[in-house]
Amino acid sequence: MKAMSKTIKRWRLHLWSGKTLTDLAQSTNKQVQGWINYYGRFYPSVLTRFLARIDEYLMRWAMQKYKRLRKHRMRARAFLAGVKTREPNLFAHWRPVVQANNRMMGAV
Repeated sequence: MKAMSKTIKRWRLHLWSGKTLTDLAQSTNKQVQGWINYYGRFYPSVLTRFLARIDEYLMRWAMQKYKRLRKHRMRARAFLAGVKTREPNLFAHWRPVVQANNRMMGAV
Protein backbone atom coordinates (compact mmCIF):
# COMPACT_ATOMS: atom_id res chain seq x y z
CA MET A 1 0.00 0.00 0.00
CA LYS A 2 2.79 2.42 0.88
CA ALA A 3 4.66 1.67 -2.32
CA MET A 4 1.54 2.24 -4.43
CA SER A 5 0.85 5.52 -2.63
CA LYS A 6 4.41 6.68 -3.27
CA THR A 7 4.06 5.75 -6.94
CA ILE A 8 0.90 7.82 -7.30
CA LYS A 9 2.53 10.77 -5.53
CA ARG A 10 5.54 10.42 -7.82
CA TRP A 11 3.27 10.67 -10.87
CA ARG A 12 2.16 14.14 -9.71
CA LEU A 13 -0.97 13.92 -11.89
CA HIS A 14 -2.37 17.18 -10.61
CA LEU A 15 0.55 19.06 -12.21
CA TRP A 16 -0.01 17.67 -15.73
CA SER A 17 -2.40 20.48 -16.67
CA GLY A 18 -0.94 20.61 -20.18
CA LYS A 19 -2.17 17.07 -20.88
CA THR A 20 -5.63 15.74 -21.60
CA LEU A 21 -7.48 13.09 -19.64
CA THR A 22 -6.70 10.62 -22.41
CA ASP A 23 -2.98 11.30 -22.00
CA LEU A 24 -3.25 10.75 -18.26
CA ALA A 25 -5.14 7.51 -18.80
CA GLN A 26 -2.61 6.18 -21.30
CA SER A 27 0.32 6.86 -18.99
CA THR A 28 -1.24 5.33 -15.85
CA ASN A 29 -3.58 2.55 -16.99
CA LYS A 30 -1.02 -0.25 -17.29
CA GLN A 31 0.22 0.13 -13.75
CA VAL A 32 -3.23 0.64 -12.26
CA GLN A 33 -4.59 -2.39 -14.13
CA GLY A 34 -1.77 -4.49 -12.69
CA TRP A 35 -2.66 -3.36 -9.17
CA ILE A 36 -6.32 -4.15 -9.81
CA ASN A 37 -5.47 -7.61 -11.13
CA TYR A 38 -3.30 -8.50 -8.14
CA TYR A 39 -4.76 -6.67 -5.16
CA GLY A 40 -8.34 -6.96 -6.41
CA ARG A 41 -8.17 -10.68 -5.84
CA PHE A 42 -6.61 -10.56 -2.36
CA TYR A 43 -7.52 -7.16 -0.86
CA PRO A 44 -10.52 -5.73 -2.74
CA SER A 45 -11.78 -3.52 0.11
CA VAL A 46 -8.38 -1.86 0.57
CA LEU A 47 -7.99 -1.51 -3.18
CA THR A 48 -11.26 0.39 -3.67
CA ARG A 49 -10.28 2.93 -1.00
CA PHE A 50 -6.86 3.27 -2.59
CA LEU A 51 -8.23 3.78 -6.12
CA ALA A 52 -10.39 6.62 -4.81
CA ARG A 53 -7.10 8.46 -4.19
CA ILE A 54 -6.41 8.45 -7.91
CA ASP A 55 -9.76 10.16 -8.43
CA GLU A 56 -8.71 12.79 -5.88
CA TYR A 57 -5.58 13.50 -7.92
CA LEU A 58 -7.69 13.67 -11.08
CA MET A 59 -9.99 16.12 -9.35
CA ARG A 60 -6.99 18.27 -8.45
CA TRP A 61 -5.83 18.01 -12.07
CA ALA A 62 -9.20 19.31 -13.28
CA MET A 63 -9.03 22.18 -10.82
CA GLN A 64 -5.59 23.15 -12.16
CA LYS A 65 -6.53 22.78 -15.82
CA TYR A 66 -9.88 24.55 -15.96
CA LYS A 67 -10.38 28.04 -14.54
CA ARG A 68 -14.06 27.48 -13.86
CA LEU A 69 -13.19 24.59 -11.54
CA ARG A 70 -10.52 26.40 -9.50
CA LYS A 71 -11.40 26.55 -5.81
CA HIS A 72 -14.56 24.53 -6.52
CA ARG A 73 -14.04 20.94 -5.38
CA MET A 74 -17.69 20.00 -5.88
CA ARG A 75 -17.68 21.28 -9.46
CA ALA A 76 -14.49 19.36 -10.17
CA ARG A 77 -16.01 16.22 -8.63
CA ALA A 78 -19.14 16.69 -10.78
CA PHE A 79 -16.96 17.20 -13.87
CA LEU A 80 -15.16 13.90 -13.24
CA ALA A 81 -18.45 12.14 -12.55
CA GLY A 82 -19.73 13.35 -15.91
CA VAL A 83 -16.62 12.12 -17.69
CA LYS A 84 -16.92 8.82 -15.85
CA THR A 85 -20.49 8.30 -17.07
CA ARG A 86 -19.67 9.33 -20.66
CA GLU A 87 -16.43 7.32 -20.91
CA PRO A 88 -16.40 4.57 -18.26
CA ASN A 89 -13.51 2.73 -19.93
CA LEU A 90 -11.12 5.70 -20.03
CA PHE A 91 -9.28 4.85 -16.80
CA ALA A 92 -8.56 1.31 -15.67
CA HIS A 93 -9.99 1.91 -12.20
CA TRP A 94 -13.27 3.17 -13.67
CA ARG A 95 -13.94 -0.05 -15.61
CA PRO A 96 -16.39 -2.44 -14.03
CA VAL A 97 -14.99 -5.95 -13.72
CA VAL A 98 -17.24 -9.01 -13.58
CA GLN A 99 -15.85 -11.90 -11.56
CA ALA A 100 -16.63 -15.56 -12.08
CA ASN A 101 -19.45 -15.43 -9.52
CA ASN A 102 -21.14 -12.60 -11.53
CA ARG A 103 -20.49 -9.95 -8.89
CA MET A 104 -19.29 -6.50 -9.91
CA MET A 105 -15.91 -5.40 -8.68
CA GLY A 106 -13.17 -2.96 -9.58
CA ALA A 107 -15.06 0.22 -10.40
CA VAL A 108 -14.81 2.89 -7.75
